[in-house]
Amino acid sequence: MLTRVIQLVTTIFTPRLRRNLRRTIMTLSVTLFLLLWLANQVISHGRQYTYDDVASVPYNKVAVVLGTSKYLVGGGLNQYFENRIDATVRLWFSGKITQIIVSGDNATMSYNEPREMRRELLKRGIPAHAIYSDYAGFRTLDSILRAHGVFGQTQFTVVSQRFQNERAIFLARHHHLDVIGFNAKDVDVYTGFKTRVREFFARLWCLFDVYIWEREPRFMGEQIEVE
Repeated sequence: MLTRVIQLVTTIFTPRLRRNLRRTIMTLSVTLFLLLWLANQVISHGRQYTYDDVASVPYNKVAVVLGTSKYLVGGGLNQYFENRIDATVRLWFSGKITQIIVSGDNATMSYNEPREMRRELLKRGIPAHAIYSDYAGFRTLDSILRAHGVFGQTQFTVVSQRFQNERAIFLARHHHLDVIGFNAKDVDVYTGFKTRVREFFARLWCLFDVYIWEREPRFMGEQIEVE
């Protein structure tokens, strides 16, 4: 039986077909690499609009905090979440912002990123009246465009780790929004490895969203005034 299977495979995958497959795979691999490299170069341009030192961040009335889960899938606190909250608190108490929009996924009753961010900010002493919740920030694109389309902001500070800030700024400035980023502390290489690998593909997808599909937020909804 095994011999017959080997003979069948050999018959189908002739030397010529194998050569063509190798060439096709090589061509696709090189093309993907070049696209990922190009996307990274384009979106990394937003780095010039990001800040690591709170003292050097220009004042903006509003900060948009990009959401992530408070807890890891395997248990324990998510350092991306903790560090974004820390960065937002530093901006607030340094007088660099006066209003905060927490924007994230609210996919189910038990999973609510804006609610968790709001709770943590309240614990840190930020008043409730200064915090607005965006429950439809499913993606970076949604969070940024809803900050304008729903909350009426054309100039604001986005808070996340630098790699996501760069992507958020690219999206914002493509839509003529005056946005800067305050970089929350990143996580260690081991903890953040999967996230950083995904970011390469997220940047490529971001270019497709902008230049090919011209993607809009999943939901807009009624206007919310940020006082």
